Amino acid sequence: MRDGVILAAAEEERFTRKKHDSAFPEHAVAYCLAEGGIRATDLELVVFYEKPLLKFDRLLETYLAYAPAGFKLAKLGLPLWIRQRLHLPRELDRGLNCEYRGRYVFTEHHEAHAASAFYPSPFAEAAILTMDGAGEWATASIGHGRGAQIEILRELHFPHSVGLLYSALTYFVGFRVNSGEYKLMGLAPYGRPIYLERMLRELVELKDDGSFRLNLQYFAYGYDDVMTSPKLNDLLDGPPRAPESPITQRELDIAASVQSVTEEIVLRMARHAHELTGSKHLTLAGGVAMNCVANSRVRREGPFRDVWVQPGAGDSVPLSAARSSRGISCSNARGLRRLQMHFEAHI
Repeated sequence: MRDGVILAAAEEERFTRKKHDSAFPEHAVAYCLAEGGIRATDLELVVFYEKPLLKFDRLLETYLAYAPAGFKLAKLGLPLWIRQRLHLPRELDRGLNCEYRGRYVFTEHHEAHAASAFYPSPFAEAAILTMDGAGEWATASIGHGRGAQIEILRELHFPHSVGLLYSALTYFVGFRVNSGEYKLMGLAPYGRPIYLERMLRELVELKDDGSFRLNLQYFAYGYDDVMTSPKLNDLLDGPPRAPESPITQRELDIAASVQSVTEEIVLRMARHAHELTGSKHLTLAGGVAMNCVANSRVRREGPFRDVWVQPGAGDSVPLSAARSSRGISCSNARGLRRLQMHFEAHI
């Protein structure tokens, strides 16, 4: 970072043409270093957007909680973690050609989302609301940003997640998870929320502060490679729609219903964030913050004077950055002077 200005930012998928490319972002890193005119040897600090051991703890505990059904997901997921994710410093060294001599900072996922929401915002002080599928354990958080400091005040934990609820219904309507959620939001205006009462009665136990519990009997994402259980078929009048098959009025009504549930959750969380912080400003990040219809309700009906949403609210821009004396190069990051101050507090 030079004079509070980001030198470079890029996503790996822009180079590989693989949507949501999960590989180490070697092309993005190389581009950012070249764009910043620096080498890995010039870097003072490298920050990663997740605590791998904490996330491994959640995955392992979930597999064991659903045993023996959870062994299927364990068989699919554990080899990757044991081979790569549990050895991230080694992978980062390799990605930086073993030239980097500094230390790595691993921040919790929702802290990273909070940083990506608050630091680039125009506010010196603001409430922060983050919502997604899941980080390590957190699936949503309320924080308060002041100057260079962020304090996380509340968290909602896995498996109770508005992001996973929305993704589960995305799957049920026949779209790809982590890809087709925008299609579900687009279908919602064409349907009627006739399943809303059923969802609030059977699927979601929603409280006034926006916290909630999901009825896990209807979901399978904790132990299987599908999102919903057969029990949801009875609640929603039939089995999931087959991908690429015709879309019927039922799918439109399901979309309208889960969109209404999501909007209500987000609006209640935003109001609670205002109660906790007393701030006039709100910043949003995390995949659920890409639901622009819910955001518009927060802006219209919420208690905040100003609302700022991180443009890259999903995992493309949580916080994965490297700072040098000549600048900051980011494979997936944005920020201003306060981000640099935040880094300095960790050194």
